[in-house]
Amino acid sequence: MPTRGQVSRALAGGTDYAAAGRALGIPAGQVYMIMTGVPADGSGTTRAGEAPEGVLKTAQQLVHPPAQNPTTKPAVHRWVARRAAELEAGSS
Repeated sequence: MPTRGQVSRALAGGTDYAAAGRALGIPAGQVYMIMTGVPADGSGTTRAGEAPEGVLKTAQQLVHPPAQNPTTKPAVHRWVARRAAELEAGSS
């Protein structure tokens, strides 16, 4: 788990939480939590004027990043093509 210092360095220069998360290998919501101490899902509370630096009005977009679920795999396509060719050759 990255330290607050590592997160701070990853965010330096205006980098957003998502880009910092990719650089650190953790989700953007964890970057936000480490940096601000406030959960990105909105479950944490801060008093007006007491919010740590970097707290967003809404950070919900940092929670549950989209899943990457490829619908195709090249190896499967190659296998199907090879199998179809074998079956076609056998039916001649």
